[in-house]
Amino acid sequence: MPIKAILTDIEGTTSAVSFVFDVLFPYAARHLPDFVAAHADQPQVAEQLAAVRGQAGEATADTARVVEILLEWIAEDRKATPLKALQGMVWAQGYQNGQLKGHVYPDAVEALKRWKQQGYMLYVYSSGSIQAQQLIFGCSEAGDLTPLFSGYFDTGSGAKREAGSYRSITQAIGVPADEIVFLSDIVEELDAAQQAGLRTLGVAREGGELPGHDTVASFAVIDLDRL
Repeated sequence: MPIKAILTDIEGTTSAVSFVFDVLFPYAARHLPDFVAAHADQPQVAEQLAAVRGQAGEATADTARVVEILLEWIAEDRKATPLKALQGMVWAQGYQNGQLKGHVYPDAVEALKRWKQQGYMLYVYSSGSIQAQQLIFGCSEAGDLTPLFSGYFDTGSGAKREAGSYRSITQAIGVPADEIVFLSDIVEELDAAQQAGLRTLGVAREGGELPGHDTVASFAVIDLDRL
């Protein structure tokens, strides 16, 4: 069956890992304490702070302690949904004031634009929040790329290394699993997508192979007709 939809990871796939670890995470760590202090009473922030208390098992933690937990989670690269949501809010301010610009590899920009013109449906699945995904692409160095995408998925759909997450995403996209190709730089994610029936393509930008999956070093050499 021909491919109808492309589901792509961000970190290490469309965008440099270094952008996340060397730019976004340090920015969030620097600005998150002041952001929480200034906005803790806002409903959308309060909801996430409550979720942090719940996940940490510290129901009575004050705001200062919640910030400590969040900074610990940033250092650990914890895939916690409330952390990702709060990071997204902090990053939004950075993008809006021009301090941040989303990194997207030029080959990925070119390929995504070409695939959109050819009629493929494009989707994103990342451990970063949907808001963070939209910011990277919406405020990218290449301009606003969000019109290219039909939808975004984050850990609200499930963990990226679990097949059930990809089944849920397939259902949301509304096409058969074997008409969707998932692009990622992580073998375990590709394995989970494959178990759910999706086609897979590994992206190894530093070269090498991702075992069990066809692998490319650049979007420029991807031939969707041969997958």
